[in-house]
Amino acid sequence: MRSLCSRWKQENPAAAAITSTVVAVGLTIAAAGFAGRYVLQAMKHMEPQVKQVFQHLPKSAFSGGYYRGGFEPKTTKREAALILDVSPTANKGKIGDAYR
Repeated sequence: MRSLCSRWKQENPAAAAITSTVVAVGLTIAAAGFAGRYVLQAMKHMEPQVKQVFQHLPKSAFSGGYYRGGFEPKTTKREAALILDVSPTANKGKIGDAYR
């Protein structure tokens, strides 16, 4: 005697495929939710250590070393050197390499 479920799968193969897909998607979403919850709880416990690490990093690590200033209407060689982080007396080859 066949079970009702197996007979239904034979009669409706497309519906059975959709049903199994919906179940798989639901389980995946539930697993992602549990993993996210675990990560958030772990981050709460790690917060003091992360703050301590950031306090001990040098301030220049976050400044980026970019030129922070106004620019002239027409870019001068000095400004280009500051932007590209090369010496103002650099030759065209070094400037070209920095530009790339």
